[in-house]
Amino acid sequence: MTQHSQLTQPEDGIDREKVQRATRLFLEALGEDPDRPGLADTWERRVPDAFATLTNGTRESEKPTMRTFDAEGDDLVVKTGIPFHSLCEHHLLPFHGTAHVAYRPSEDVVGLSKLIRYVRWQSRQFTMQERLTNDIAFGLAKELDAPLVLVEMNATHLCEAMRGIETKSTTTTRTTIGEPTDIEREQFQGAIARAEDQQ
Repeated sequence: MTQHSQLTQPEDGIDREKVQRATRLFLEALGEDPDRPGLADTWERRVPDAFATLTNGTRESEKPTMRTFDAEGDDLVVKTGIPFHSLCEHHLLPFHGTAHVAYRPSEDVVGLSKLIRYVRWQSRQFTMQERLTNDIAFGLAKELDAPLVLVEMNATHLCEAMRGIETKSTTTTRTTIGEPTDIEREQFQGAIARAEDQQ
């Protein structure tokens, strides 16, 4: 492998040379001059760097280590107000919002910051909100061996806000793994309501 190839295909899995060519061609197709001041760094450096970060949810090497601790009970663990940003696979535009996550531990619990990191990691890929909600719920159930996982995501989609109907609205998706008790369901929804009241 040549030194040039090593520089353009780093460990982040992004073929930067292809991204550079594609971005330059895209700018030309829109009638832009890719070499004009303000755009030269866009296709050469900024877009490859940005999408290396925005797609690291497709790489297992970027997944946060879910270090666990012995659980002292089986009460529901709830984490609300987790910000996330993802990319719509239909329009390549962002959607963003807030995720709320809860799980009933079996034998182990995970540090609360890891839930935030896990949501962020899963979000960084081309996807749909419905699939992302499922991926987070099923992924956490597997990672934590949890008998119950609840995930709710509320998001604004720029493909709606910036094109199409050009209206900012909120889309809500939910996934439940396992069978929550009425008390657990009320506890989760109550925590979400309190988090939204504080915004």
